[in-house]
Amino acid sequence: MSTHYQNIIVAVDGSEEADYAFKKAVLLAKESNGTLIIAHVIDTRSFATVAAYDQSIAIKADEFAHDLMDKYANSAAASGVANVKKAIEFGSPKVVIPKDLAKKYNADLIICGATGLNAVERFFIGSVSEGITRQAPCDVLIARLND
Repeated sequence: MSTHYQNIIVAVDGSEEADYAFKKAVLLAKESNGTLIIAHVIDTRSFATVAAYDQSIAIKADEFAHDLMDKYANSAAASGVANVKKAIEFGSPKVVIPKDLAKKYNADLIICGATGLNAVERFFIGSVSEGITRQAPCDVLIARLND
């Protein structure tokens, strides 16, 4: 049985796991001639306290997000994905991706890495991938690197 996904969201944060998830998303988007939505959520909880004292933190996070998204979008286009969209949002990734972005883009698949950049959050309040899996209204693919 073959499933062709038309609106694929891939969550990226610059980690090695996100890169792997992105590669899987590109393959699936090409195979189904679907739209690839590359999503990055700037986790405002991570720098809210620091940003109150240093506004450059928010600016740097925004610059990082735009550079990251351009890199991924260019790579997807070079790989032959015809329909690529970029989504940069603010908030909690494990809420924004499955609730807001999935609805906004009518997603039928969300792909994310098993782990990301934020090990502290994983330890205390659970991983982003777990939050996405619990709240997503569509299929979720967790890409895991095998070392």
